[in-house]
Amino acid sequence: MHKVRCDLEVKLDIGLPQANIDNNILNEVGPVSYKVKGDDLTRTDDEFQNLCFEFGIELDEVTTEKQMLIKEQGVQAGQGISEEILYRIDIPANRYDLLCLEGLVNGLLVFMEKKRPPEYVLKKPEDIYSLHLTPSTALIRPFAVAAVLKGILFTKLSYESFIDLQDKLHQNICRKRTLVAIGTHDLDTLRGPFVYDALPPNEIKFKALNQQNEMTATELMELYSNHAQLKQYLGIIRDSPVYPVIKDRNGVVLSMPPIINGDHSKITLNTKNVFIEVTATDLTKAIIVLDTIVCMFSQYCEEPYEVQQCKVYAPDGTYKLYPELGYREELVDINKANQYIGINESGERLALLLSRMCMPTRSDRGHLRVCVPPLRHDIIHACDIYEDIAIAYGYNRIPRRACSVVTTGAQLPLNKLTEQLRAECAHAGYTEALTFTLCSREDISTKFRLDINKMPAVHISNPKTLEFQVVRTMLLPGLLKTLAANKKMPLPLKLFEISDIVLRDPQSETGATNRRRVCAVHCGRTAGFQYVHGLLDRLMLLLNIPWNKNNGYYIQQCDEPAYFPGRCAAVLVHGLRIGTLGVLHPNTLEAFELTNPCSALEIDMQLFV
Repeated sequence: MHKVRCDLEVKLDIGLPQANIDNNILNEVGPVSYKVKGDDLTRTDDEFQNLCFEFGIELDEVTTEKQMLIKEQGVQAGQGISEEILYRIDIPANRYDLLCLEGLVNGLLVFMEKKRPPEYVLKKPEDIYSLHLTPSTALIRPFAVAAVLKGILFTKLSYESFIDLQDKLHQNICRKRTLVAIGTHDLDTLRGPFVYDALPPNEIKFKALNQQNEMTATELMELYSNHAQLKQYLGIIRDSPVYPVIKDRNGVVLSMPPIINGDHSKITLNTKNVFIEVTATDLTKAIIVLDTIVCMFSQYCEEPYEVQQCKVYAPDGTYKLYPELGYREELVDINKANQYIGINESGERLALLLSRMCMPTRSDRGHLRVCVPPLRHDIIHACDIYEDIAIAYGYNRIPRRACSVVTTGAQLPLNKLTEQLRAECAHAGYTEALTFTLCSREDISTKFRLDINKMPAVHISNPKTLEFQVVRTMLLPGLLKTLAANKKMPLPLKLFEISDIVLRDPQSETGATNRRRVCAVHCGRTAGFQYVHGLLDRLMLLLNIPWNKNNGYYIQQCDEPAYFPGRCAAVLVHGLRIGTLGVLHPNTLEAFELTNPCSALEIDMQLFV
């Protein structure tokens, strides 16, 4: 049993969607002490897991870096891989303040009432640190914000956390740098004020981070086209006539966002003053990112939690001050909060619960006056405040109660029938498959010798890949592709799927309608037509549909391009055609790279509900 101290002498390895915590790095957090006086807060793994759950996060597993590599890469990790204990924690996607050690430490200590929420102080801007935008930036990344952290003291741990938080934000809210790109620089190596410009690639020349020589932007794009990490970002600006660039007063290039920073101003363990610039196509996201970074790392400044603002001048000469670090007050009705959550607590008690979630609150004549700090950008509505009350109160402590409606919940008849038929198909020896709802146009047309223009298919306007161009109009292509991927399995292969297809429907409000279908395929040394026919008879027997033409079901020979001539039949119920049964044509099998004969059945089951 491992021990975890809840004054959190921990290390975070920031990796989406989880963070790894190391439990043996006491006193390496930095100059701000989180040492808890008084009681011993050492906890076992189970106790720490309970604490995480109470705080609204989840301890996923206790592991080591070596075990993680073996699990993720499927190979034995080599020598030199650390075997120190790591705690993998799932972090909610909208809690940007928990994506690094500093935020998690702060959040848990405040939650345990061992520390007051930090109060951030804005220092007046200095003109020398201002950032000026030129009109040409509107062509590519029109927004920028900036801040300065002074007197910062980095340790190896806090430095790694500083870099990792930027990577985490880039992958999260920044949407892989398409919306926002972050640049951090050693302010003492630069001379302000700074200029954010957009220039043709051949006019940009500087020594990029960790490079030996100066290169033009064109040469850098070519260099990084094979870079493991950076090549994924090149497409953001590659086709633009101008590239964004930030320079200081002497023309020294700080960065070429969103690709790479300059080597001249790189951050080191000896850096004392940090200039943070954030460029973006979305100003709101840029403000959130900047607030998050300065809130997390201003604790290492000479004056903890003090941040120096920067003047950011727009092309028209007006300016705004960033970061905003705005505190705002939300008014929440106490009775509504209790009602929505299902509890009955006083205003003072609810105020205490919210204060434990880093939102100082006081009760005032039937309402809660909630102070939302700048690090809680996830709070955008009263329901978010209700959620934090429920988390701090404890979901498991909320009393169970009957639903206060006059109806009783029940399974939809179509879903109930689907579950029953799934069980029966499995009893008949068929294996269930769950295939993609989207497929290529060829999967539902060319491979079945059909014309896509005559099919009522719903097309994706901007398909990501050629594999996902339309919504499937039949289940059969998915099963045939599953067979093709499992050709090494012993024969016969018997697969089924009961799921929805989507057809274009002008009469529908959305222009399309869902239809629930049953599809089964038999693949073996012989076609096995009798097996899928037998499955049809079994399903009809269970549905209490007799075999006759008057008030039951029957099959009638038909010709379908996807099926072998003379070995295809339409399935009719009460005179209505509900599907097709037959032996697949060799050309169809060849199109799906199958070499063994197959028989298939596909019917619409919504008639039976």
